[in-house]
Amino acid sequence: MLWEVLSGAYTRLGFDVLGDEAFKQLVLARIVEPVSKADSVRVLDELGVPHASLRSMFRSLARAKERDYRGLVAGACFAHAASHGDLSLVLYDVTTLYFEAEHEDDLRKVGYSKERRVDPQVVVGLLVDRDGFPLEIGCFEGNTAETTTIGPIIKAFQARHSLSDIVVVADAGMLSASNLRELDEAGLRFIVGSRVAKAPTDLASHFRWHGDAFTDGQVIDTITPRVATSKATGVNDVNVRVEPVWDPSEHSSSWRAVWAYSAKRAARDRKTLTLQENRAKAVVAGEKAARAPRFVKSSNGAVSLDQAMLARAHRLVGLKGYVTNIEATLMPAGEVIASYHSLWQVEASFRMSKTDLRARPIFHHERDAIQAHLTVVVTALAVARHLQAATGLSIKKIVQTLRPLQQITVNIAGHEHLAQDPLPDTAREILTATSTDWPTH
Repeated sequence: MLWEVLSGAYTRLGFDVLGDEAFKQLVLARIVEPVSKADSVRVLDELGVPHASLRSMFRSLARAKERDYRGLVAGACFAHAASHGDLSLVLYDVTTLYFEAEHEDDLRKVGYSKERRVDPQVVVGLLVDRDGFPLEIGCFEGNTAETTTIGPIIKAFQARHSLSDIVVVADAGMLSASNLRELDEAGLRFIVGSRVAKAPTDLASHFRWHGDAFTDGQVIDTITPRVATSKATGVNDVNVRVEPVWDPSEHSSSWRAVWAYSAKRAARDRKTLTLQENRAKAVVAGEKAARAPRFVKSSNGAVSLDQAMLARAHRLVGLKGYVTNIEATLMPAGEVIASYHSLWQVEASFRMSKTDLRARPIFHHERDAIQAHLTVVVTALAVARHLQAATGLSIKKIVQTLRPLQQITVNIAGHEHLAQDPLPDTAREILTATSTDWPTH
C-alpha cells in the first residue's frame, strides 16, 4: 500500500517525465527508509516491489546529470506549485551538508558549518513556495559565503520559468548591499531580515522623539540606507519627527525598513543578555579565562565591562527589522512581517531533508555524483511535502502507517485468492486524501 501511495504522488507531480524507473525507485525508497543507495535494494525487496539491479540504479545517477533530471524535476515542481498554490512569493535559505571524508577537493571544502563541524562540506541553497514545496536547489563549494548564493539560485529560477513579478523572502544572512541591488535590478521584490545592529541608525528619529520605550506589537515603518556609509540627504533625519514613507523615486539611496517590537522577544533577549553580561563580568573578575566574550573590552592589557555596548544592547531588545523594496501602498507593514515569518517553511523542508530523508552525511566524492544525490533528495522532498499537504500527516507517520499493509496472492487448489491486512482508519484516510485505489476483500 505504501508503494502505491508513493508511486501515485510521484506520478501526480509529473516526475514520470523522467522516464527512469530505477531513479524513481531510488527516490521513493529514500522516503521509506533513507539508507545508502546499495541498501535501497533491501528496502524495495521488503516492500515486495520488483526493481532494477543495483548497477542500473547507479547508472540512473549518471543519467541524472546527462539528461538534466534536476531541470526536469524543477519544471514539474513549478507546474504543480503554479496549479495548486501561489507563486507570487518564494522563500530562500541555505544550509550545509557534510561528508564522511578527510580531505578537501574542488567542491567539498571546510567552511562555516551550521552544525559546527570541521568536515568537508557543500553549501546548499533551497528555494520553496510559501508552503515549503521545493522549487529550485543549488549546490556550492563548502567555503562559499551564504550571501553569494541567492543570486545564482534566483537567476536560474527566473530564467527557467521566465518570471519577473515575484517576491523573494530571505533571512538576514542574505542581507548585503550587492544582493539587494541585484534583486531590485532584476525587477524582483524582496523581503529580507535586517540586523539589530542597524536599528540605532534606522530608528534614530524615533529614539530622539519617543525614547526607547516600545509597546507590544508596535510597528515602525521607516527607511534604511542602502549602503551603511550613505549620507544621502533625508535618510533618517533626526530633526524630523514623522518617519519618512519610503518612495523609490524620492529615496533612491534607501530601502524601506519595517521594525517591530515584541514583548515576548524582549523577554527572551533580556535573558540572553543577562547570561552574556554575567559571563563578561566573570571574565573581568578573573573567574573565567578571557576568551573575549561579548561586552568585554581590553585596554593596555586590562579588561573591563563595556557598559556602553551593554546599554546599547538593552535598548534594542525585542526589536526585529525587515528590509524591502515593496512600497507601503502595495504591502502594509503587517503583511511584510507575516511574509517574512513564512520562512519557517523552508527551514522545515531543510529539517525534513536532513532527518526524514537523511541527505547527510554524503558519501559520494565526485561532483556529478554529489549533484545527482541532491537531485534524488529534492525529488523525494517534493513527494514528501506533497503527501503531507494532502493528508495533514507527517511523512514519518504516513510511512509508519502504510508500510506494514500489504496484499498477498495465495494459490489454493489452482485458484488464486487475494488476501490483505485489515485497514486501520488512518490508512483509509490516507487513501482517500491521496485518491489511491486499493481494492478491499
